[in-house]
Amino acid sequence: MSKSLVIVESPAKARTIKKYLGKDFEIMASVGHVRDLPPKSLGVDVHNDFKPEYATIPGKEKVVKNLRSAARSADHIFLATDPDREGEAIAWHVASQLGNSKKEVGRVLFHEVTPQAVRTAIDKPVPIDMQKVNAQQARRVMDRLVGYQVSPFLWKTITGGLSAGRVQSVALRLICERETEIEKFEVEEYWSITAHLRSERDDVFPVKLIRIDGEKVHIPDEKSARGLMDDLRGKTFGIEGITRKHTQRNPYPPFITSTLQQDAARRLRFTTQKTMMIAQQLYEGIELGDEGAIGLITYMRTDSTRIVDEAVEAVRGLIAEFYGADYVPPKPRRFKTKPGVQDAHEAIRPTAADRSPEKMKPFLTPDQHRLYELIWLRFVASQMRAARFDVTTVDIQAGKYLFRATGTVPTFAGFLKAYEEPVDEDAEQKDDEKSLPELRKDDNLALEKLEPRQHFTQPPPRYTEASLVKELEVRQIGRPSTYAQIISTLRMRKYAAMKQGRFTPTDLGMAVNRILVMAFPDLFDVAFTAKMEDALDRIETGELDWTGTLVDFYQPFNERLQSVNAQRSELKSTLTEETDETCEKCGKPMIIRWGRNGRFMACGGFPACRNTKPINEGENAVLNSDEECDKCGQKMVVKTGRYGPFLACSGYPRCRQTRPVNIGVDCPEEGCEGFLTARRSQKGRSFFGCSNYPKCRFVVWDSPVNHRCPRCDYPLMVEKQERSGRSALQCPKCKHRTRSAEPAVAGSSQADQADQADHADQTFQEA
Repeated sequence: MSKSLVIVESPAKARTIKKYLGKDFEIMASVGHVRDLPPKSLGVDVHNDFKPEYATIPGKEKVVKNLRSAARSADHIFLATDPDREGEAIAWHVASQLGNSKKEVGRVLFHEVTPQAVRTAIDKPVPIDMQKVNAQQARRVMDRLVGYQVSPFLWKTITGGLSAGRVQSVALRLICERETEIEKFEVEEYWSITAHLRSERDDVFPVKLIRIDGEKVHIPDEKSARGLMDDLRGKTFGIEGITRKHTQRNPYPPFITSTLQQDAARRLRFTTQKTMMIAQQLYEGIELGDEGAIGLITYMRTDSTRIVDEAVEAVRGLIAEFYGADYVPPKPRRFKTKPGVQDAHEAIRPTAADRSPEKMKPFLTPDQHRLYELIWLRFVASQMRAARFDVTTVDIQAGKYLFRATGTVPTFAGFLKAYEEPVDEDAEQKDDEKSLPELRKDDNLALEKLEPRQHFTQPPPRYTEASLVKELEVRQIGRPSTYAQIISTLRMRKYAAMKQGRFTPTDLGMAVNRILVMAFPDLFDVAFTAKMEDALDRIETGELDWTGTLVDFYQPFNERLQSVNAQRSELKSTLTEETDETCEKCGKPMIIRWGRNGRFMACGGFPACRNTKPINEGENAVLNSDEECDKCGQKMVVKTGRYGPFLACSGYPRCRQTRPVNIGVDCPEEGCEGFLTARRSQKGRSFFGCSNYPKCRFVVWDSPVNHRCPRCDYPLMVEKQERSGRSALQCPKCKHRTRSAEPAVAGSSQADQADQADHADQTFQEA
């Protein structure tokens, strides 16, 4: 009997497919790419149509040898790598390494790893798609030209070991430009006024001032707010109009790669890399007891919301069974395809709708179950009826003042029965998701109280993983399969760090971005990167020639590269930063420069004076202070040791006097005359404790602030980070939290202050 060889990418997929195809098939894994450009040279002949010089990837020699051996004894060969550009390129490289066999090599495409899909694909092999291969080659060569030629420029301009990437550097630019926006943002104060009114049926409800004399309200400060409130207290409040309307909210389409990454980040707190790793496991196959290994979801790298008819019909039947016939729309839902979508694969969905998350739970790890449940619910919800709401808007006139209240009441849950809408942490939260009491136009209303609220305009928020993926998708930077790699590279290279779940560029990241944008303004431009992604798509469809595209790209790039290499000194000088310190050798100002070991402080009189010293960064950094040693009278310096910063005598080792650093906050314990100091626990966790330890054992784990609690009058509060990345103050005693740096309104009582603090909306800018 004839023997067939099927080559896939991963061993997990190989094990799954083996169970479907039986003993007449040998299944082997290439374990990803087997050939690539050489790691220690450019590997591209720029003078010969950019011909790539491929070599076997180090460590893959044995894999290639085993594949060749198996191919010699097989009657039929099938290449079943992933159905995308990378998978097509892997299949092409594997085919080129199978020897001089004249056996026909067939390409098979699995969009889902299920018995029926696998057998159907084996029965209908297709040729390798060279247009996809050429698109992948063009991307790989382009990235190699940029990485291998711009990275050495960075080494010589900033410091060694840096890397530049055609797409990753544009993502870094977005993060850095957002940071610059935040730094330049000027906070503006404004106020709002809410009136609490009592209806004839004794219901109290809030209404917000929106217009004065027909003009949109703007209250710049407390004085203006107080003046308006004084005028309003003498007014009669009457209902000007009541508007009622019915609205509906349609369900979201099933997941594509980017929306899956975004929702998994928001709901499950998964990184993009973790999301894609778990999705790959669900796609390749999970052991389901007697059923064997089954792929639970369709292919997870896609930009299309298309769903095959069979899956739509199956899920409509499931909706009727699970939720009732009322939740099934008259016709199946079809979602519009956005411009630029490749539409090579359908959306991410369960391979069988009747495999509910509850049924699958015994076979999945907790993280696998959470992600599968998210995918299953989103798919089910996408084919459900719209959610319906009654929206009531009430306009209330008080002289020249117009107030408005809006209430929303759900009348039919629709798709929300299965899938609640995701919360966008960066979006302003609406205040109208509530019901209003029964009101009539001729009702008399009584003013209960007027409530002023202080607000401050907010800078644009730093990117989360979810919002960065969304931005990359909107700007067409990269493709679904590259988002996770882009983000992990920025972290690995230490160009950006995650703080409170948001990207903050490091000093190194800001320096790299500044140099790259100055040196290559076009190459690392967002629009140019999107244009190149479009060109790769057009190569895949056969509209463009891949070598011609590289010629058009490389000529201006190479000319610019030669030009900026001659300007390295001028570019490096832009990274110089002034300091307030003076050189102890010659008295000239010290400046911050970049060297092969990173940033350091150097005398501005170089080369006449070559004095240098490290910047106050790291474990053994030293910073001058204004305090004197109480033993020998010499200056104390701030040092950082194993348990955090401390003051040490500058006369060390002759004088070994040390003492804690005062952070400017007194210990709140009654009768204690100590102050709080920053420390670190034996496990490396930062905290703040009393300088009189062990006599006083007061500690807090969050940064303390000299700010009395407006509710219980405790002498300090601590800084807390909310999920949005914004700062708040919390009392360590009564746990009262406020976003207000100054919650009290001048002239108000302590009880009023506590009430106002509950509604304060002022936030701190992040340090």
